[in-house]
Amino acid sequence: MSLLMAVRPSLPESRLLPVLQIAQQDPSPEADAWLQALGELLRRDVGTGVSIERASPLSERCQRQLRDLCRQLGPGGRRLKLPQSPDPKEEQEEDKDPQPPEKRRKEPEEEPAGPEGERAPKRVRFLRREEEGHESAGHEPLELLADGRDASPMKNQPVVRAEPRTASESLEDTKGSTESLELPKALQDQVPRLQQLLKTCGERLEGLENAAPAELQLLHECSPSQVDLLCAQLQLPQLSDAGVLQVCTWLLSLSPDLSLSNATVLATSLFLGRILSLTSSASRLLSIALTSFCAKYTYAVCRALLGPVLRAPEIGPAQTELLCCLMKDEALESDMRGVMLGQILELPWKEAVFLVLQSLLEQQVELTPEKFSVLMDKLCKEGLAATTSMAYAKLMLTVMTKYQADITETQRLSMATPLALNTTFLRKSLQATLRHLAP
Repeated sequence: MSLLMAVRPSLPESRLLPVLQIAQQDPSPEADAWLQALGELLRRDVGTGVSIERASPLSERCQRQLRDLCRQLGPGGRRLKLPQSPDPKEEQEEDKDPQPPEKRRKEPEEEPAGPEGERAPKRVRFLRREEEGHESAGHEPLELLADGRDASPMKNQPVVRAEPRTASESLEDTKGSTESLELPKALQDQVPRLQQLLKTCGERLEGLENAAPAELQLLHECSPSQVDLLCAQLQLPQLSDAGVLQVCTWLLSLSPDLSLSNATVLATSLFLGRILSLTSSASRLLSIALTSFCAKYTYAVCRALLGPVLRAPEIGPAQTELLCCLMKDEALESDMRGVMLGQILELPWKEAVFLVLQSLLEQQVELTPEKFSVLMDKLCKEGLAATTSMAYAKLMLTVMTKYQADITETQRLSMATPLALNTTFLRKSLQATLRHLAP
């Protein structure tokens, strides 16, 4: 698993999934927790848009062990330190101290030094004095840490009880974290040069460079947040279609491949806003850029574009046409079409989804019996509300002709009800095709 994590960017996503599935089928009663955590992180990285927010890769047993460890650690200064037991000699000296209480109160209170001889910060000393009466105040961050969630900063943790944070406070924290984010210096120094290159490419298509600038190799050292910052500085959403094609050409020439997270950020910046704002058919340059990027980074396109565009309420003919073109691209591998189908099955269906799904299924997608069963169940359910939809009628004809051998008798009987309710001019064709499926 450690080797897979190290070479993950250079591995094709379609070949990594079977390895993870085999590793997940560990017959031992107590599988190694470390291997399970690494496997979960890898499965997240090659996921197809499944929400993982606030989920922990740790098993329940690991979470309990982490909670116990955190409870054994006392409050420290800049890092957690073991609580120090009081020195019996010091207690005896304090008992023998002849100074009156009034005089002692005037002198600064001394705190036991840490393992490195440094005094704890003033706020930590204050918390130590307060925690005797409020031991539960520090439990929430430990629970959050053990559950794999981020703990709030200390300044946002009240001593007595947790108060809900206002929206303005959350906005200020987000703004602060964005302002503190920086690109690697070697990449930041080359931003002006990259901006000039993109400006030149946007003015003319001639001279399209296949080799990526050496500076873009530093993308492998950037986090997704840093890649997002670079996209903003290069103004990728505002590029011309020629500029988008040039950036895609550069990105596709990088070796090793980009990580799924970074590729998703780039796909969002380059394409999402551009696709949603289309009012007419996409240009040839934009179509070429999108299909070439999708052929290599299919998971990223599913996560960043396919789901968000099909969920958008303002999707129109231009967006639908571009996605249908993407589904028909011959450069897509067969298993990647299966990935796209899995993404579409998770979406709420509407007219545009019927059209895109028909374009995809026309390519004879290889489906497992389980996935085909999910598809048929959803088709039968949606047909009850799509009695007047031509897109749905064409989709059903495609399924019954292209996947005739996969349809079971139970599924054929389930299709009879929605097809009987269909009121389009294709109704007779649908009924005749359904009769041909009978054994």
